[in-house]
Order: sequence, then structure tokens, then C-alpha cells
Amino acid sequence: MPSVTTPSSTETIGPAPTIPGMRTFFTVWGGQLVSVLGTTLTAFGLQIWVYTETGSVTALAIASLFFALPSTIVAPFAGALVDRWDRRRVMIASDTMAGAATLIIAALFINDSLEVWHVYGLVGVGAIGNAFQNPAWLASIPLLVPKKHLGRANGLVQLNDGLSLVIAPALAGVILVTFGLGGILITDVATFLVAVGTLMMVRFPRPKGHAETATASLLGDARAGWRYIKDRPGLFGLLWVYAGVNFALSFVNILIIPLVLAFATEAGVGAIFSTVGIGAVLGSIAVSAWGGPKKRVRGTMIAIAIAGIGSAIGGLAPSLFIIGLGGFMMMAVVPVANTASQVIWQTKVPPAVQGRVFAIRRMIASAISPIAMIAAGPLADNVFEPLLAADGALAGSIGRLIGTGPGRGVAFMFILSGLLVVAVAAIGYALPRVRRLEDELPDHIGE
Repeated sequence: MPSVTTPSSTETIGPAPTIPGMRTFFTVWGGQLVSVLGTTLTAFGLQIWVYTETGSVTALAIASLFFALPSTIVAPFAGALVDRWDRRRVMIASDTMAGAATLIIAALFINDSLEVWHVYGLVGVGAIGNAFQNPAWLASIPLLVPKKHLGRANGLVQLNDGLSLVIAPALAGVILVTFGLGGILITDVATFLVAVGTLMMVRFPRPKGHAETATASLLGDARAGWRYIKDRPGLFGLLWVYAGVNFALSFVNILIIPLVLAFATEAGVGAIFSTVGIGAVLGSIAVSAWGGPKKRVRGTMIAIAIAGIGSAIGGLAPSLFIIGLGGFMMMAVVPVANTASQVIWQTKVPPAVQGRVFAIRRMIASAISPIAMIAAGPLADNVFEPLLAADGALAGSIGRLIGTGPGRGVAFMFILSGLLVVAVAAIGYALPRVRRLEDELPDHIGE
């Protein structure tokens, strides 16, 4: 990793750099697709291993927290460093760090020395690498892709996540049966090598400097990124819309397995995950071809509201078809919302400060999600499941609509989470500064 230097020594002040052809973007995107698939494989494998070794949902939740919290804590400083350093080199170093952590886990497992606390610590190391890699990649896209193609490019980035949701579970099952966890871990290391190899083949343009946020210290850079967002009410409001949506949908992510297992088998869970993944893939393909809505704020809020309706539908009945329909509906529009939002940030924030702004944006948008992760289980077990038991307090009201018994309290949480998402979208669009964001703030990249 390069040494820390002041912005003036690493950023070019002057005319904006010439945007190269799309070839560089597609080269890096292909490497990142392979890397995301490997990372998702390892996530599945380690989750199964931790739960099998401990039999504890709490241990599984702790592993999730070790992935989320380190990246949240270091995000502001990671973003500031991304803006100081060469972003391609940051991505190479980040992938190398994550790959090394996976390699250590593989070595410990092969030598029969792997402990749960090893997984916690090394997953945290990988999360820190991801805290650098994500803003570096997203902030590089406007430097590689013409403005008119940003919607399609970001749709392709969303496609990576969707494909990993479809391919990784099936592939993980085959590798686990054939080679065990060690096979998954070695596969992941190989995918990191592919990602690093593609990055070695290309060069990224350097962004034009931005005097408003140039400081002499790392802490000053992080604060400047925060000020940039806070001083622009439209972006600040959009940020908190996503924080609210992420909080509500975190309940859905945690509770989907208990919801299905209350009336179906593990095969049913697999079918729902496949359906959700197919929705994400089709939505990503559509937005990649389409480019996303022209009125991006309005398109974002409509897509978020549809996602909330999908979540609510999933709680209406103990039926794989109903849950699958709701999940498919939700995930098919998530790429639309994310792509439209991402293009707004990429065009309204100067490229030279996008690293720190995107890192702080991600930190705030995801910081309250761990609260939902921690609260979901106790709320389901101690509040909502008793309320929707056969003799529960809501059995004669809500229970008449969605049923009573095991899993229906969780289903009611699905409905409430979905309605909260719809409300957040409506409130966000009702805010004048958010609604007029595209007109009030100038674009910082040319065609």
C-alpha cells in the first residue's frame, strides 16, 4: 500500500482527465464478478461451518457483526485514503488483504486448527479490506465510463451481486459435498487472484482536484467528506432514506429463514433464495440494458416503495408461492433503486472526493442495520410470535388476516417492515430538497 501523502501531491489540478473507452471498465467488472462470487461462496461456507461447530444462532450473528462493524468503523478514513491514493492500487491492496485472510482461514482449516474466534478475526480483516475496495471501485466508475452510460454500468455492478446469489448457493453445495470447506476457501483465493490480475492489466485516470475539500490531514479529509454531504440537504436527505430502508430490510434478511422453516423444509428455503436471486439478476439485466429512470429521484423512491410492498406480500400467507412472489418483486426492483441512486451520487459529487463521500455514505446508510440484526431475534421470539400464537393478543384481529401459530409473528414483522419501507420512500419524496435534488445540484462530470 502506498504511503500517505497530502492531496496536493497525488491529485492533478487542471482540466478534467479524458475518459477512456469502456474496455477498462469491462475488464475490471469481469474480475470483480469473479471475486464477488468467491466471496459469496466463502460467506455461505463459513456460515454453515460456524453454525455446525457451535449450534448457536448467536455465534452466527456475531460472525455477521464482525463483517459489518469493522468496515463501518474505518469507512470515513478508508474513503479519505481512497481519494489520496491511486484507486486501482487501493483495489489491488484490498483484494490482496481479503485474499490473504481467506488463505489463512484455509490453512488453519486444512491443519485442523480452525477455531470460531479465528473466523471472527479474519472475517473482520476481510471486512476492512472491503471498506477500502468498495468506495475505490464505485468512485472509479465515473472516470472510466461516459456519463450517458453510467446507469448501464452501475446496473452491471448490481448484476454481480444478483448472479452471486443465484450461482453461489448451488456451487457451494457441490464444493462442500465434494471437497469440504477447504475447497470453498481455496476457490475464493483463486477468485481474488483473478480480480488482482485484471486490475494489473489496466490503468485508471486520476480525478481532477477539488479545492473545497482539500485538507492537510487524514482526519480533515474525513470531516470534509461529511461536510460535503451535510451542506447539501438533498444528498443528506437521500442518505437517510437509505439508512431507514436498510434498517427495515435488515429484519427481512434475518427472518426469512425462520419464516419459511415455520411451515416448509430446508429445500423450501433454497427455493426461496433461488427465486430471490433470479429476481435480482433479471432486475440487474433490465437496468443494464435500460440505463435506469431518467428522473432518478422519483424512480428511486418508486422502486423502494415497490420493494416494501414485496416484503409485505411475503408475510401474507404461509405459502412458498406467496413468499417467493414477494421476494422476487422486492429484489427485481432493488437494482433499479440502487443504480438510480448511485448515478445521482456519481454525477453530483466531484470525482476527487467521491472516495470519502461514498465511504461516509455507506457507513451511515448501514450503521443502524446491526441494531435490527440484534433486535430481530428477541422481538420475534418474545413479542410478535406470542402475539400471533393461537391464543395470542392479536389472534382475533391480525391473526384473522394472516393466520396464527408458529411463524405468523415473524410474518407480521415482514409486513410491518415492508410498510415501513413504503413510508420511508413516501417521506423521502415529500421532502422538497430531496425531490428537487437533480435540479438544484450541478453535475460534476461532463459527457
